[in-house]
Amino acid sequence: MMMRLRSKWCGVCLVAFVVLCGMASGQEWTRFRGPDGTGMGNGESIPVSFAEADYLWKVKLPAPGHSSPVLWGDRIFLTCSHDANEQREVVCLDAKSGTTLWSTKMPFTPYRHNRQNSFAASTPAVDAERVYVNWISGEQFVALALDHEGNTLWRREMGEFRATHGAGASPIVLGGLMIVGNDNKETSFLAGLDGKTGETIWQIKRNSKMTSYITPAVYRPKDSTPEVVFVNEANGMTGVDPVSGEMKWESDKLFTLKSVASPVVAGGVIFATAGAGGAGRQSAAVRPGDRLADRGSTVAWKLDRDLPYVPTSIAIDEHLYILSDLGVMTCVVAATGEPVWQEDLDAKFYASPVCVNGRIYVVTRGGEVIVLEAGPEYKLLAKSTLPEKTDATPAIANGRMYIRTLNHLICIGE
Repeated sequence: MMMRLRSKWCGVCLVAFVVLCGMASGQEWTRFRGPDGTGMGNGESIPVSFAEADYLWKVKLPAPGHSSPVLWGDRIFLTCSHDANEQREVVCLDAKSGTTLWSTKMPFTPYRHNRQNSFAASTPAVDAERVYVNWISGEQFVALALDHEGNTLWRREMGEFRATHGAGASPIVLGGLMIVGNDNKETSFLAGLDGKTGETIWQIKRNSKMTSYITPAVYRPKDSTPEVVFVNEANGMTGVDPVSGEMKWESDKLFTLKSVASPVVAGGVIFATAGAGGAGRQSAAVRPGDRLADRGSTVAWKLDRDLPYVPTSIAIDEHLYILSDLGVMTCVVAATGEPVWQEDLDAKFYASPVCVNGRIYVVTRGGEVIVLEAGPEYKLLAKSTLPEKTDATPAIANGRMYIRTLNHLICIGE
């Protein structure tokens, strides 16, 4: 059931804005895995291998967290959790020097979560005016926005959240709307909020009984407006108009397990996985449909082994690179699922791959950066050691890569 709370006229005005923002933000790193959630960045000067002497800077963070950095202009935004003090912190740093510009602390009520998770697992989203955060306090799903100086603009408690493993889904921002998903064991919904006021523009009720931790992908159909794509156990894959909240299409039920890795648009399909017990166990590559009435989508192909539970896959040219938590990297033809190569990287992963200059960077849980050449043959380019462990996905912007470790933020590049 979809609840629409704004006029069609406002929606029409925002459509063009959504398209333009999708183009403009390609130069920024505004959300988990960057532009449209692709993991693709630019930066010819980012090194293939590096040592601590090559860092442009390295700074100690105020507290741990698994969230990734996001960037707008020369500012980095990330979140931390002071578990003992029951406080979370939004931190802003200067991207050129690593200097802390400001930090804003907020109290929270702890909740049940997996020991591998963090109270600061959700990555913020950012646009030219605001920083957006969603996280859980007690059993409440909280959405909030700050300005670029750290002032809280609005905060909303939107409904219950209960999950065995805690929280982790991140928001995105499109055309001035903060878009969130709250698929959990209690009251579930998808929603678009006015970034300026926090007002609900649209909301879709969901029937989820199993938590989904995905961050929505942005699918841009040819000759049409963008759609945001959600995945959960109950509904399968759903394409939503980000302006109006209209469901454009929905697959049949795809999975019987929970989705943690985010969906990936690749070669005319959208690839998603589900799993349990620390491993991916189910997958589906869906061809989006045109209509909701006939379920409007088909499953193009599936894989049933060496799948990710946590890491999100990455699409580069015609290939899809799928990294399992246990370190098996599988390259397939995205359109068909045809295998190209597979290699065991001999490490464990929670962070998702990113790509720059045709090179795939993957960060191990143990604190090693492995760089592969993207292409039809497996080619290891380099391995570099970080000073400590990490579960956060790197960010790329303005010719630099930003790597969050357990206690530090590291910058490499030009």
